[in-house]
Amino acid sequence: MVNKTTTFYKWELVILLWLAFFFNQADRQIFNVVLPLIKEDLKFSDAELGLIASALIWTYGLLVPVAGFAGDFFRKKKIIVISLLFWSIATMFTGLGHTVLYFVFIRGIATGGGEAFYAPTANSLISEQHTKSRSFALSLHQTAVYFGIISSGWLAGYIGEQYGWRNAFYAFGGFGILLAIIIQVRLKGREAINGIVFSGSEQTKSFSQLVSNAKIIFQTRSFWWLTGAFACMVFVNTGYLTWMPSFLYEKYDMTLSDAGFSSMFYHHVGAFLGVLFGGKLSDMLVNKWQNVRPLIQMTGLLCGAPFIYLMAQSDSLLITYVSLAAFGFFRGMFDCNIFGSLFDVVAPHYRSSAAGLMLMIAFLISAITPVLLGVLKPTLGLGNSLSMLSMSYVLGAVLLFIVSRFFYRNDIVTVNVKT
Repeated sequence: MVNKTTTFYKWELVILLWLAFFFNQADRQIFNVVLPLIKEDLKFSDAELGLIASALIWTYGLLVPVAGFAGDFFRKKKIIVISLLFWSIATMFTGLGHTVLYFVFIRGIATGGGEAFYAPTANSLISEQHTKSRSFALSLHQTAVYFGIISSGWLAGYIGEQYGWRNAFYAFGGFGILLAIIIQVRLKGREAINGIVFSGSEQTKSFSQLVSNAKIIFQTRSFWWLTGAFACMVFVNTGYLTWMPSFLYEKYDMTLSDAGFSSMFYHHVGAFLGVLFGGKLSDMLVNKWQNVRPLIQMTGLLCGAPFIYLMAQSDSLLITYVSLAAFGFFRGMFDCNIFGSLFDVVAPHYRSSAAGLMLMIAFLISAITPVLLGVLKPTLGLGNSLSMLSMSYVLGAVLLFIVSRFFYRNDIVTVNVKT
């Protein structure tokens, strides 16, 4: 018999974490949207602006494995609430900035550090609560990325134009603090892994196995191939998120709010449809076709690559928008199984740690993209620089083909035997 209370909480959990992830992504995108206003007001160079954006990614990448291990050893509710409070406060303080060093510290280190502790813990918690509906639940959670970026793309641009770029940071940071209070009240404080609630002594025992856990994860061959493919996607995504609003603003002479909205809306609506389609398809086929998750991800990257090139090279605004939507749809097909694929080959009690390590490697590699495009912009042009990102999608598709063909199914069998 289905326990209605348990079922309700499983989906309430997804809703609460969806809202937290919404602000996680919205707060991260604000800087990219109001970047032209900051440049004009504070006289920063393109390379300096790219450095500020990259600082957040580097900080995120360095701290996210620590966050992953923490999610396996400490109360997940506490980690999520503190993380949300920390990055929201840092977002508010970003509005006080005047120097590059201040932005690197508050925007890059403080905001990036707070955000790093969210994703591994949240995705692991959702995975624990959802078994048969795992891909769909994780896909729903992933849609917060798209709504957060779309909303911040328009709203931050509007607030920046009408009331000044500083007020955009104050508004989003304040709402994040309010949400942290709500989650503190509603989220349960005791989580179970495989039906067992951890006590303090069990957590201490697990913590002593941290190094052993990392070795086990690194010995899983599929982990490296999946992480490589994820890094290829994030490499593209960080460059797109940082510079696409400026690309539309400069090329098509848009207002800042229109450029911020258009650069994010079409892509992320497509991604929303793609992630739900891919998530449902994965859950339907996974029992019949064990390696379907990485194959769906491979299809997404391979089909998305031409549209990355086209969105940056076309002189037609309509074709640019269509390309953004198609690029988004196929990106969503990849996103739906980022953690679903990983968790298939990692035992439940290592999942938060594995997610943290995967995020660390991917974000440390991709952190160079914003500053790289900023350096290339004066010589190659922003359009040519963005179009070159399509090669990263092709490389990611190759890595996913290799893992699905040679390693993935064997690693699933190994995990199933252990658990």
